Amino acid sequence: MARTAVAPLTAPAAPLPPPRLPDPPIYRELMRAWADEGRSLPGRHDPEWARLAAPWRGLGLFSPSAAAPRDGGR
Repeated sequence: MARTAVAPLTAPAAPLPPPRLPDPPIYRELMRAWADEGRSLPGRHDPEWARLAAPWRGLGLFSPSAAAPRDGGR
């Protein structure tokens, strides 16, 4: 009996999403005004948010004092 090679079946490629249309002029102008005022903008990197959302790194600047506690440690 002769053996035959079988090719694996592949799923059809997913259709590409439609191209993104540019924002209407009113939104472009609003984004420009917000950027000029230093506001956070949707879809743009926000350094303050990145800092606030970063994992907590411990006490960092606030370390226990080397001096003895005032109440004698009680």
